[in-house]
Amino acid sequence: MNTGLVLSGGGIRGVAHIGVIKALEEYGISPTHISGTSAGAIVGALYAGGIKWPDILEFFKVIPIFHAYRFARNKPGFLDTEKFYDEFKKFFPKDTFESLPKSLFITATDIIKGNLVIFQKGELIKPVLASATFPGVFSPIVINGSFYVDGGVLNNFPIEPLLSHCDKIIGSYVNPLKSIKPKDLKHSYNVVDRAYKIKSVSDSIAKFVQCDLVISPEELSSFATFDMRYIETIFEIGYNSTIKKLNYHGYIKQMEV
Repeated sequence: MNTGLVLSGGGIRGVAHIGVIKALEEYGISPTHISGTSAGAIVGALYAGGIKWPDILEFFKVIPIFHAYRFARNKPGFLDTEKFYDEFKKFFPKDTFESLPKSLFITATDIIKGNLVIFQKGELIKPVLASATFPGVFSPIVINGSFYVDGGVLNNFPIEPLLSHCDKIIGSYVNPLKSIKPKDLKHSYNVVDRAYKIKSVSDSIAKFVQCDLVISPEELSSFATFDMRYIETIFEIGYNSTIKKLNYHGYIKQMEV
């Protein structure tokens, strides 16, 4: 039986996905197919590559995202996404989808054509980097002459590639809508930003019914997209939320870690 795992975007909140994976392993659940976007693409690629969850967590702790030597030069973005390539090459020396133990689907947005592209074969690292390229912060990634940015722009919960391949699908959604008050909408850009987030969350939640199990911790809404200070806390939220959900649905723990 094929089991799919769909991992949403959400910046550093994507660390919660690692907690989800740890919990699933403890209950003997091993997804065969992974679909991810943005932070979910990074976690998903490492997991599909056979990297253990402690090492994936360590990866997020030690990679200096905001570092001067990665500032973009003559590119549309503050940070040069391609300068992260060598960090990923250590984990993916063959740099192909075909070399992964698990099937993987990565989504990215073609910023010129305005459409979503699903990568599942050939070169691996650049599509992963493209999927995690937050617009305006990281520079677009060029793949075969096209410019790509964050897959979450068009689809922040890419369940679609799994529907025809999997008997069961588990969703991990780490980008819940934060509660606000009228005073938080002081400026026009606050309203625009809120409207964009409402649309994104609404589109994602509408697909939850296609999953057999969904982990979506509301408390993650209190963490900023790029705040690196709470990695351990976010990881624990993902882990504990998954344990509660699995227990509620009658799953039995298989091992102790």
